[in-house]
Amino acid sequence: MTERYDVVVVGGGLLGCLTAWMAARDGAHVLLVDKDQVNQHASGQNAGSLHFQLEYRMVEAGEEAARVAAEAMPLHLDAAAMWARMEDEIGEPLGVRQTGGLMVAENSDQVGMLEFKAELERSWGLDVRTLDRTELDDVAPYLSRDIVAANLSALEGKADARIAAPAVGRAAIAAGATVRARSRLVGARRVPTGWEVTLRETDRAGDERARTVQTGAVVLAAGVWTTELGRVFDAELPTVPLALTMTVTSKIPRFIPHLVQHAGARLSLKQSLDNTVLIGGGWPARLMRDAHGAPAFDRKHQLIPQSIAGNARAAVNTVPALERVPAVRSWVGATTVAPDQLPLVGAVKGAPGVFVATGGSAFTLGPSFARVLTGLIAGRSPDIDLAPYDPARFAERSAP
Repeated sequence: MTERYDVVVVGGGLLGCLTAWMAARDGAHVLLVDKDQVNQHASGQNAGSLHFQLEYRMVEAGEEAARVAAEAMPLHLDAAAMWARMEDEIGEPLGVRQTGGLMVAENSDQVGMLEFKAELERSWGLDVRTLDRTELDDVAPYLSRDIVAANLSALEGKADARIAAPAVGRAAIAAGATVRARSRLVGARRVPTGWEVTLRETDRAGDERARTVQTGAVVLAAGVWTTELGRVFDAELPTVPLALTMTVTSKIPRFIPHLVQHAGARLSLKQSLDNTVLIGGGWPARLMRDAHGAPAFDRKHQLIPQSIAGNARAAVNTVPALERVPAVRSWVGATTVAPDQLPLVGAVKGAPGVFVATGGSAFTLGPSFARVLTGLIAGRSPDIDLAPYDPARFAERSAP
């Protein structure tokens, strides 16, 4: 007998777990599937930063690119408010600490960019102020003397990427959702009640079997696999995959309370609750590809020594005390952005009942993505204008 659900969520990272939890809490009969294990990929491999200011990658291309990226600010503000209350709603620790974030500058050009960025962010409702060196001496004495100014947002911080998605997954199960690992979506066809989807399940012995499930709605919450999954529904969902470098240090006495990023370099760092320092910020790793040149996300991506060194140099230049702290491990995390740096969020054109969310800051924005998607599934009008994030926008621009 064919199983029937109201919603099938594809992807067991933070976004998928949040969507399953919210939909089940709304009373929907939910199935969450992941091709591997919950939190095995990007959600569990990222540094857990909660960036609500525009990141360096959003401003390095200039003011016009920053203005486009700022169109996602309503999602940032919504996510910031949701992260602040999420541990209480989930009922488990998620490692959330919103103790403030700094974007730092070393020269007059970077200070000018900070002032432009802060004015842009304030126009969207984000409370950001620019601190001079004297103020930084009090707020962040650990910063290099080369740092002359910084933008401060009190909303920024971190969550523990190792525990957040599993905790939300447990909350989804408690709310009535079913979770199946090692279950890959491989096919779909329209039926009168919605969709009939085919899942390829793999047991612990490596044996495979097909399972057919009927559902009224499908949510694609699978990050780097978004474009591939879109093809299952004959939908064009363009994304740009990125393999990025991260490093963790040994434990040291706590001295960095902020999330720190840089206005002129690829850098993001923070001290975790276990007193290690996580260092990242967008230094590239080698994305593995198959024989046809397509990204091979099931293969292990490769570190680039120059990226590890460059990332470490940027960290030490910003926080000199890190020069004396051993690095314990470096690894690669894969993520995805849309070609215009804005997320894809909303209904998938030409596939009624199919919804998607992905793009760039998906860990940070996971709560707002999930809230918007569950509202759409339930037929509620969104309280955030989703037009800038319409998944069909690229196909529409390329149409004659």
